[in-house]
Amino acid sequence: MTSQSIPFNLNSDPVMALQELCKTHPEGVVFTTSLGIEDQILTDIICRNNLPVRIVTLDTGRLFPETYDLIDKTKARYKVKIDCFFPETLSLEAFVNEQGMNSIFKSVESRKNCCQLRKIDPLLRALEGAKVWVTGLRADQSDNRNNLPRIELDSLSGLLKFNPLLTWSDADLENYTEKHNVPINALHKKGFPSIGCQPCTRAVAEGEHPRAGRWWWENSTQECGLHKG
Repeated sequence: MTSQSIPFNLNSDPVMALQELCKTHPEGVVFTTSLGIEDQILTDIICRNNLPVRIVTLDTGRLFPETYDLIDKTKARYKVKIDCFFPETLSLEAFVNEQGMNSIFKSVESRKNCCQLRKIDPLLRALEGAKVWVTGLRADQSDNRNNLPRIELDSLSGLLKFNPLLTWSDADLENYTEKHNVPINALHKKGFPSIGCQPCTRAVAEGEHPRAGRWWWENSTQECGLHKG
């Protein structure tokens, strides 16, 4: 990355930073939302400030009903287009027919193959033509994320990757959602701080790590491969 490729004020508040990114990379900023609290806040910020950011989401085909409901509610609330990207049909058919729908529980390799087909491949299609990838990653979400930079050159996509809410706390999220009445996933109030695919996500007990409910059956790093750093 050169100094010319990074706007000078990316340490400013999310609105100013996103405005500068959109000015520097017109029509090249893409935000991927998984409909979590952080992503809902970013959707609110983008729509509230009329930022020319394309919003996309990855429909793995195995999301919770509550997540599908929230997609519709979000579109209606903000009058915004959210482009959905799906797994490639023939590749997914071959995977399920060969390994089975629930092969993710049999080996880490199979689970990662499923994530590749359902999430990573669609993500790369969603980011085609983009210059900047905006995410809702926060340092507090997991041990793997607490040393992330606010902006970096992403090794997976090759794009500038910007995490506007990186330093926000849980209290910051709560204050924003209450102030602006941001619609959130109903599962958050049922013990799901982190929400992914339905088979791969469970509620967490009090005192457990927020991402302990993701791929809980394996001794993993609680990451699917989308965010390599």
